[in-house]
Amino acid sequence: MSDFHQQGMITTFHDLYRAFDPDEYLINLEERLERFTQKIKVSLLLPCLYSELENPGVINGIVERIKKVKYLKHIVVALGGTQEEEKFLKAREYFGALKAAKRTVRIVWVDGPRVQKVFERIREKDVLTGVQGKGQSVWITLGYLLAKRDSDVIALHDCDIVTYDRILLGRLIEPAANPHADYEFCKGYYIRISPSDRTLKGRVTRLFVTPFADAMMNVMYERGYSELARFFSYHRMFKYPLAGEFSFSARLAREINIAYDWSLEVATLSEVYHRVIGRKIAQVDLVPNYEHKHQVLSPEDAGKGLSRMVVDIAKFYLHYMRAHGLALDDSFIDMILHTYYDNALRFIKSYSDDAEMNGLIFDRYEEEMTVHLFRGLLWTAWEQSRGPTEAPLIPSWNRVTYSIPDIYAQLLDSVEKDNKG
Repeated sequence: MSDFHQQGMITTFHDLYRAFDPDEYLINLEERLERFTQKIKVSLLLPCLYSELENPGVINGIVERIKKVKYLKHIVVALGGTQEEEKFLKAREYFGALKAAKRTVRIVWVDGPRVQKVFERIREKDVLTGVQGKGQSVWITLGYLLAKRDSDVIALHDCDIVTYDRILLGRLIEPAANPHADYEFCKGYYIRISPSDRTLKGRVTRLFVTPFADAMMNVMYERGYSELARFFSYHRMFKYPLAGEFSFSARLAREINIAYDWSLEVATLSEVYHRVIGRKIAQVDLVPNYEHKHQVLSPEDAGKGLSRMVVDIAKFYLHYMRAHGLALDDSFIDMILHTYYDNALRFIKSYSDDAEMNGLIFDRYEEEMTVHLFRGLLWTAWEQSRGPTEAPLIPSWNRVTYSIPDIYAQLLDSVEKDNKG
């Protein structure tokens, strides 16, 4: 996405280095990070399902590249998807390959008995801990990193990135780790094109989140809801709001609530919006193309695949609007459905023309049917969120430690005991 355009309150770091030698760029990038991390401690958080270890063609490439990095102080894997000790021990041995003289590696066994007791203790105080999933795993692992009190910057990325390289990792971390730049949050972005079938990917971002935020920005401005208009304008500034890669300061990590459903990424952006001034927020172009596992659309079941993702994201936005003073009813939601749909069709026209000019295959009928489905899922989200429901947010660790002052000690002890041996 090579350009140098800046828009709005956040800073965009473009991929201008690609005009030159990428190998030389990587050397200089890692030298800078090694220099910064003489005073700043950087931790990497890796949410990982055990099933991803059964796809060695992807995870092995990630591990082999991280091994060569020298600037990380801690690597912590949020391991989910298994209650079996034998599988946990295999994962612990596997990720042990990342240990180095000046780097620790720990596995937070999210489903393990010790960590589950931490969850139980928190729930005893009527503090929400969410349900099993990436959001909950990220939250409990952030708690462990914060309990160690040995991180200034925390970076997070998934373990299913086919196109992973060290430039991706370094660029993700540098904005938050560079003391001269002074950013507290940096979101990754990238292009999503399938090299095998030459098609555009990222359907939920392209066909739902972007046209929805764009439409709501205009609706809120026109109706005089200036704060909600600024909120949706902020979301519209991000080139890939559903990217799972970001870095942030430990201070911010202690303050933000974490969504435990598919709204994790947009909820995180919303938390940042309320806690960080615009000039300390950035987004960075990470890789020439990003490939990972694709979710099925699941048009017949709104509880699965991309359909569930759209419902969860829509529910979050509807909760947010109501919580910030906008009274919603059936007629207002009906207006939103049609406004979003009309706007999404305009976006499809632009995507179609862009794809044609770049020699890509673009099924305009299929894209329009997908938007038709997403419009219906907006109504499903409204039906599920009306009444006294709440956004699916796990409270910040500042909130948890206020209620349970010694919870960090218990969590730290649990993870360290799991990692002995």
